[in-house]
This record gives sequence, structure tokens and C-alpha cells, in this order.
Amino acid sequence: MKVDAVLFDLDGTLADTAPDLALALQAVRDPGLPPLAVADVRKATAVGTEALLSLGLGMTPRDDLYEKTRTAFLDHYHRLIGQATVLTPGMAMVLQVLAAQGLPWGIVTNKPEALARRVIKALGLEDASACLVGGDTAARPKPHPDPLLCACQRLGLEPGRCVYIGDDSGDIIAARRAGMPALAAAFGYASAQEAQSWGADGLLSAPGDLLAFLL
Repeated sequence: MKVDAVLFDLDGTLADTAPDLALALQAVRDPGLPPLAVADVRKATAVGTEALLSLGLGMTPRDDLYEKTRTAFLDHYHRLIGQATVLTPGMAMVLQVLAAQGLPWGIVTNKPEALARRVIKALGLEDASACLVGGDTAARPKPHPDPLLCACQRLGLEPGRCVYIGDDSGDIIAARRAGMPALAAAFGYASAQEAQSWGADGLLSAPGDLLAFLL
């Protein structure tokens, strides 16, 4: 696969952000409730804040206190970013190889850009990433193609010259709509069985598998 840039989803693909989200979710729960299993938080993280608040509090956007609780949750997360988030195992080596090959990489996520920027800063990647597009950067988030097209514009590349790696069906749909090849991260927050069903151009069982597609 000949491309000029690599774009990664953030949560579950580039990094394991669920532990920090679990801490933030616990902060808005009743103190008497036991901590949530991080494995359950990982599954909800792939869907977004609405799924996390449903998991932790049984809340939906129809609840009167939903927006207040959502704001409190995001405030706690903002404060806690970097406490337990780590790069996905094997991803540091992949990024090192991409840098050595002179292949730029960026991040396209549905996480608000300000929060995503704090995550990559905590991981020490702020200067290494060629671009960062959040869920509120473009007009519409994934699965719309807007964020991926925005990233291509910032990189000065046509969509077909980039590849997107993500761990959710919406990632693959967004790439298809943008005219961009896509690889499914079966090592992410979705199961390998789910990832196989998305119709991606390839399946990655581990981050290092990406190099076989690119080099």
C-alpha cells in the first residue's frame, strides 16, 4: 500500500485512554458504588461520551441532569488526562519506524480537539504528530468524512494518498466516504470479530502489522 501519510484514530487505536476515562466516570458516580471495570469502559469509549454516561450512571440525553453531568464528567477528564493513559503496546515502535521512513502521521478523532491535544501532550507526541483533527474541528464528526478531509487539507494531500487506521465501524465508514483506504485495528476497543465485519482494506491484529502494509 503506497501512501504519503498515516492517520490514526486516538482512543483505542493510537492510545489506551480508557483508564483515565474510567477515573473521570467514577468521579461523577455515587462514592459508594464500586469502580467500573476498565474493560467495560473500553467498550463504551469506542462509542463516545453518551455510552460512557449510560454505562456509569444509566443516563441518557433525555435526562434532566444529563448536560450538567456530562459537563462535570468532561471537566474531571480534563483534569485527569495523563494519569493512566498510555500508548497502545507496540505503537511506539510503529511511530519510530514511520519517523525513520519520513512518513508523516496524524490523528483524527471524535474526541473534542482540546481534550485530544491534552492527551497527545501527556504522551509526549505533540511535536511528532503532523496534524490533529478533533470531533469539533470540522463541521461534522465521524462517520462523516469531514474530519478526514480536513486532515488531508492540512497535510496538503489527496485522500487517496493517506490511510486511516481505526477501531470502530464509524472510522471505516468515514474513510470510505472520504475516498481513503482504511485498516481496521482489531487490537482496539472493538472485538476482532467486529473488526472483520467492517469491510476495511485490511485487518491489523497488532500495531506492528501496519508496517507490513506500508513498507
